[in-house]
Amino acid sequence: MRDRRSVLLAAAAWLVALMPVPSRAQTPPPVPAGPLSLEQVLALAEPRSEAVAIAQAGISRAEGEQVRARSGLLPQLSASASYDRALASEFEGVFDVQGPSCPPFSLNPSAPIDARIAEIERAIDCGAVGGGFFGGGSSSSGGLSNLPFGRKNTWRASLTFSQNLYSGGRNGAQKAVATIGRDAATLTLTTARAQMLYDVTQAYYDAVLSERLVAIAVATVEQAGATLKQTQAGFAAGTQPEFEVLRARVNRDNQSPVLIRQQTNRDIAMLRLKQLLELPADYPLELADTLGSDTLPPPTVFAERVGAIERALRSDGQTPVSLQVNATLPDRTAVTQADTTVRLREASLKLTTAQRMPSVSFNSTYARNAYPNGVVPAFDRTNWTVGVGVSVPIMTGGRQRGDEAVAQADLSQAQLERRQVAELAALDTRAAWAELIAARATWEASAGTIEQAQRAYQIANVRFGAGVSTQLELSDSRLLLQQAEANRVQAARDLQVARAHVALLPDLPVTSGTGGLAAAAATNRVLGQSQQTPAPQQPQTGSQFRSASFGSQGAQAGVQ
Repeated sequence: MRDRRSVLLAAAAWLVALMPVPSRAQTPPPVPAGPLSLEQVLALAEPRSEAVAIAQAGISRAEGEQVRARSGLLPQLSASASYDRALASEFEGVFDVQGPSCPPFSLNPSAPIDARIAEIERAIDCGAVGGGFFGGGSSSSGGLSNLPFGRKNTWRASLTFSQNLYSGGRNGAQKAVATIGRDAATLTLTTARAQMLYDVTQAYYDAVLSERLVAIAVATVEQAGATLKQTQAGFAAGTQPEFEVLRARVNRDNQSPVLIRQQTNRDIAMLRLKQLLELPADYPLELADTLGSDTLPPPTVFAERVGAIERALRSDGQTPVSLQVNATLPDRTAVTQADTTVRLREASLKLTTAQRMPSVSFNSTYARNAYPNGVVPAFDRTNWTVGVGVSVPIMTGGRQRGDEAVAQADLSQAQLERRQVAELAALDTRAAWAELIAARATWEASAGTIEQAQRAYQIANVRFGAGVSTQLELSDSRLLLQQAEANRVQAARDLQVARAHVALLPDLPVTSGTGGLAAAAATNRVLGQSQQTPAPQQPQTGSQFRSASFGSQGAQAGVQ
């Protein structure tokens, strides 16, 4: 008894050790004090990203699928126990026949034959013969009454063992599908992490750009206010007409909607960045970058990856982009995902074809039963069976042929999509390089423009103060200064975002078409996942942001 208890305790401890321990939720790192650089923002974003967490959950799901696929190759053992209490039975009263009412049968071997026959006939007539079976006698006298029919208490304990001997290739194909699914989940995590880094980088520089545009708008309002004060002073001294005062006031007031719009754009950009960082909407977020450097080096986190490509680019304006990079096209994760989908389709076709083959399994059941008169069992009866089962599909009504046709069509589609993704990936890579060339050329072209615009505004202001220039000339020079400053910071933002795009390009999804997304969706369908891969957000280009930022300036320019 003690040995059995020790075995049970050891088995329980082994099962507890095998149970998965729930991992504690990782606490995101705290937000550092002071203005945040891009590197700090990216370090904060990854452990807080839901997209990355979803992709990591996909890896855990794929690992579970691998374990489940391997289980078909391993022996299966299950235990069961049950207790039944019979409230009513069809066998009730069958064995409860009363004993004989005459003397029991007694045969004297020395008596004459007639006497012995007469004794036998007497015993049969009164029921003295056969009491051990259906005649008199109680259940304790043996015979059929000791069988388990109609017992009130029934205990059963059994062990069932099974082992696949031959599956026709099903188990191997299922294992291959699970392994490829694990590879696909890893690639999805890589793409999700790269997309998160790019989205955060874009949101960071959009927020920096919006702050700079607010500062430019504030400075423009102050300049317009100074012009109004100067004009009012001239009107009070009698050197300026009332028309100039009204014109200066209108110019000053026209800058207020521009400032309000830029402040709204800044608030929205900040909210977007806070949302990616999982920060409260009222968190006082400060950014370290100002996009005001004259050299504008690449972000430190992307400098190594983008430096070699950027040095190889030549922006002469005539050489095609395909000839401007002295390097081969980088390997794209989207193409690898398409390759994985093809492999997955091939394994699925093998799995479907294997359904034609027979399957052979070995099984055994060992059971201990007890039918006590009371409640406590003794388990004194044993059943033990062994057997081999063979299953052969003979006629499926066309289902097998249809499944194979669907699997073959899916494989052909995956192969075509893989070719399409490779073409789109090459186009997307060269388009990203072209965007980087254009962004760098634009930023270099804007160098020195601000200083010239500032000098022109100073001269126009002096001329207006001396009365040798008109207010229209001053307003025009102020507008040119505002546009030069906005164009410079916009070009800096576009260049930094383009650098991040090129650095992360190998792991980003293909954005020049939908081939990569179709391949990812096909992979998920094959794996049977209910959650589809979300489509990545289309990166916001500089022209889109510029159209939202300078709509009010355009209206103002029309007024002036």
